[in-house]
Amino acid sequence: MIGKWIERLEGFVAFAGKLAGWSIFLLIGVTIFDVITRRFLVLGSTKLQELEWHFHVILFACCLGVAVLRDAHVRIEILRPRFTPRTLDWIEFLGSAFLLLPFVGLVIWFGASFTYASFLDGESSASATGLGHRWLIKIFLPFGFALLGLAGISVAAKSALRLFGQKP
Repeated sequence: MIGKWIERLEGFVAFAGKLAGWSIFLLIGVTIFDVITRRFLVLGSTKLQELEWHFHVILFACCLGVAVLRDAHVRIEILRPRFTPRTLDWIEFLGSAFLLLPFVGLVIWFGASFTYASFLDGESSASATGLGHRWLIKIFLPFGFALLGLAGISVAAKSALRLFGQKP
């Protein structure tokens, strides 16, 4: 039963990551267009440059959880081969439960209030020719970290199941 729950959780995180992954094509297209218009037509656009970093935010924020699920995030690889699988499960469980999830909770909490304040203030770009509705991109910070938190819950649950003798 818990295994099905974990699969659904991981499926949602993977789906959101794949969906956000398509933003790489938008990012490439906008960047190429921006470079061509700036270099050859001498038409700089603040909106295009801001759109580039917006697509970066979407891509990276929403793919953090996928990296955790695929075990592709940054680790201290020098120490990892020296540990037994059981020790690695303890590290994964304790690291997820006591480091990752509290950090994710703080980022979601402050990111949500950061986004809400931006919405209430009607925040837009500091540049007069930039993009408006800054809260639309800021919402990806708490959303991306929520996906990371779901991935962390999945990793912690699978580690706990292995530690206590069940198959995840």
